[in-house]
Amino acid sequence: MYAFEYHKPSSVQDAVAALSDKEDPKIVAGGMTLLPTMKQRLASPSDLIDLGGLPELVGIREEGNSLVIGAMTTHAEVARNETVQARIPALAKLAGGIGDPQVRHRGTIGGSVANADPAADYPAALLGLGAAVITNQREIAADDFFVDLFETALEPSELITAVRFPIPQRAGYSKFPNPASRYAIVGVFVAQTDGGVRVAVTGAKGSVFRVTEMEQALASNFSPESVANIRVPADDMNSDIHASSEYRAHLVTVMAKRAVAAAEG
Repeated sequence: MYAFEYHKPSSVQDAVAALSDKEDPKIVAGGMTLLPTMKQRLASPSDLIDLGGLPELVGIREEGNSLVIGAMTTHAEVARNETVQARIPALAKLAGGIGDPQVRHRGTIGGSVANADPAADYPAALLGLGAAVITNQREIAADDFFVDLFETALEPSELITAVRFPIPQRAGYSKFPNPASRYAIVGVFVAQTDGGVRVAVTGAKGSVFRVTEMEQALASNFSPESVANIRVPADDMNSDIHASSEYRAHLVTVMAKRAVAAAEG
């Protein structure tokens, strides 16, 4: 691990100031990806800005027809929160399936969303529910937030403070997990919202994406049978030692059927 300066700001404003002022700073939320990367000397930030001392970034509240989850809220807190379980049970299930207990008690929703790992679970929930990422500067719709592999619409001095999830009529999530990491080889989040049906896929490509053909089919008939014969092209799917591009394409349909079944209850 390379040398770095450590900062623990006492407010969001102080964190943003440090983020803007340093040569190559990195935010520490849960540190589940950043710290192992630094230990392997694959990253060498000049400064680490630890958000662990900012209680204003922690918590879950209901606002109108949405749930707002603070960026430093852990996966375990999302999974066990009674409001999440009651209002968006698919989101609670998703959070409860991330990594292992140690990861769920340290990892945070803001850190996961900002990292934009192509196999992470939360991006599917954000895109599937039509969520918005709240920063110190603005709100960014999930459709515009995830740009590419580990790339988001965040500006260099922009900090995620919360995520706003519209409460759907019903939703379901299903993933085929890597047996070691529990990352999604393919995960599909399906939601019937006030604005229509949304189907979001993680793990299959370099970034989370929607399947409009499935959305249209489910809008006419919300049932697993509606997506059973829909196939997504394998051309630009991920292919590695865990699954070929063709297998991932097949899994999209299988996981979509299971997600719809889960949404049906």
